[in-house]
Amino acid sequence: MVTRTQLLGTALLVGLGLALGGSPGSSKAEVQLACEGTLLQARGNASLKRASERLHFSLTVRAEDRDQAQALQQLQGRLGAVRQGLQGLAVEQLEVSSPSSWNASGRIQASVQLSGLLAPEQLNGLVQLGSLAGVQLQPVQAQAAASGDAAARKQLLKQAYREALAQGQELAAALGLSRLRPLEVQLEGGPQPRPMALKAMAAAPAFDPRELPPPTDQLSLQVSFCAR
Repeated sequence: MVTRTQLLGTALLVGLGLALGGSPGSSKAEVQLACEGTLLQARGNASLKRASERLHFSLTVRAEDRDQAQALQQLQGRLGAVRQGLQGLAVEQLEVSSPSSWNASGRIQASVQLSGLLAPEQLNGLVQLGSLAGVQLQPVQAQAAASGDAAARKQLLKQAYREALAQGQELAAALGLSRLRPLEVQLEGGPQPRPMALKAMAAAPAFDPRELPPPTDQLSLQVSFCAR
């Protein structure tokens, strides 16, 4: 029989403090739980595919010339065309980096980065922008609605804990023990965006946003149990 003291995780400490009528940070007392039995550890994993609400994109606009002023002027023109195209696609949260330039073998290279959010149905318009001269479209990431994050996390926590609990019960049964009490939970993981590279081709069929990998949330946790 193994006896070991386990310190509760931060989340459990805060929850306990609130339950006792205190506020986070109002008390620095350490709360400990003793295991007068056999310490068992089990891991649980969970994943959840969610509906795509928007697409996160990143575009690189480049220009090149022997003269720096001409290179920057060309970059400004291409940036204006891309910005106008994105506005026509109802872009949200558009961010444009400051331009950068450098000398490469006697020619001035200049570039600027754009990123933002678009509705999934604007995918083909985005691909067309990526086919413009001097424009490169980076892999697109589908994102789920932020309003569903809390519910998704709650579901992941329940699934992962059930898996860990089932493993703990199996281990306890193998040792001839029947009572299981959770001591500590350590969380890992979070939303896992899955980028999809898209290449614009003149004669290619239209891209279907429904074929994009869906946003997938993942969560893992490790639970320490006291078995008796």
